[in-house]
Amino acid sequence: MTEGAPLKGERLQKFLAARGWGSRRELEQWIAAGQIRVNGRSASLGDRVLPGDRITMDRRTVRVEADARPARRIIVYNKPEGEVVSRTDPEGRPTVFERLPVLKKGRWVAVGRLDLNTSGLLLLTTDGELANRLMHPSRAVEREYAVRVLGEVDRSQLDRLRAGVELEDGPAHFERINDAGGQGANRWFHAVIVEGRNREVRRLWEAVGVRVSRLIRLRYGPVMLSRRLARGRWRELEPRERTALLDMAGLPKEVSERTRARRPRRAPAGKGRRR
Repeated sequence: MTEGAPLKGERLQKFLAARGWGSRRELEQWIAAGQIRVNGRSASLGDRVLPGDRITMDRRTVRVEADARPARRIIVYNKPEGEVVSRTDPEGRPTVFERLPVLKKGRWVAVGRLDLNTSGLLLLTTDGELANRLMHPSRAVEREYAVRVLGEVDRSQLDRLRAGVELEDGPAHFERINDAGGQGANRWFHAVIVEGRNREVRRLWEAVGVRVSRLIRLRYGPVMLSRRLARGRWRELEPRERTALLDMAGLPKEVSERTRARRPRRAPAGKGRRR
């Protein structure tokens, strides 16, 4: 290759992420583990693919085409407790993917995870690049939870949670905590974090001696969990939600077919003009 010449092809993990094979982070891990092959050989992290190349992963094969990106879909799923955010589970527990619409191309990528005993809003998309950006710590996307705790919580504990506590994987804190009522031993709070570490909300409360008895995700960025969406059901994002989410991820806005139809056609040269 001539020095300074542009690199040909598209990075393997970027190509696969855009077509819903996973988030870029997941794909990079799979490439490093030798789980993806290109034209019969194990892929490397620096590999690029060109039209005609053949990619194999999970016993599935896809041939690279010049323009093979499926239409981007984004849905909200109201996850019940007892489901895992995984395609398969060794213990045979139900997974969220069993209830999602079947795709002809690509596959659903979860934007973050919810643990087995956490319910509420889960975003899923066929665009792995979008998922990767929304999960990346640099975006600081807010996640809001309704938290039911057992027992009394005093001001000093709330102050510590806002200021930050030390967890086994580093310091963490809530951006905001608001009292949401409750009676007796059960108190409700609404808490906001901007990271997605494993069981972070539960571990924060445990660090100040408080046990969480119920946890529901209410919001991810600009997308809210609606009361009209029953548990175990999903819905497509509305146009305004899609626009806000893409803007937050730093991706170009979409142009709908309706918008294209409304655009005035440019008159041919020398016609349609008054002299």
